[in-house]
Amino acid sequence: MTLYSGFFYLLAVIITVATALTITSRNLVYAVIYLVISFLGTALLFYLLGAPMLAALEAIIYAGAIMVLFLMIIMLIQVDEQEGVVSLLNQCFFVIAVIGTTFSLVMLLLYANPGSFLPLQAGMVTPRQFGAFIFQRYWLAVEVVSFLLLVALVGALFLSRSQSKEATYGVKR
Repeated sequence: MTLYSGFFYLLAVIITVATALTITSRNLVYAVIYLVISFLGTALLFYLLGAPMLAALEAIIYAGAIMVLFLMIIMLIQVDEQEGVVSLLNQCFFVIAVIGTTFSLVMLLLYANPGSFLPLQAGMVTPRQFGAFIFQRYWLAVEVVSFLLLVALVGALFLSRSQSKEATYGVKR
């Protein structure tokens, strides 16, 4: 095993463990931190595979901006621990069903036509070309996503404001 493949497998284990901890964590703040670790591992994996632009975008946009927004929303609404405990068997059944379905679909796609594997061509794009492509071709999708993030932020501020009024005045709506 080369050093390159050793880093690849180490990053794969880190990403898998961090994602599993994200899913199983009861504390939402810890879940966000584990997800940030998973995103940073994914960014390192992109860099290792020769895509530094995607690595930078993953680290800046996902691990930076979106996770900070999620953390701020969690802290603003002050989510308490869940009162009702869902049985572990129900959660495991759902997860196993999703994993089994995904695995079977991937195997079906891989082995449906085994002689049709073509090597992928490497493509190099500058950040300027990537930005021009995204904002010329998919500008509406970018605006819709930014609007949805704004709505989530305003909703979190509204929820935290109404909860603080209840605490101050003792009035429930």
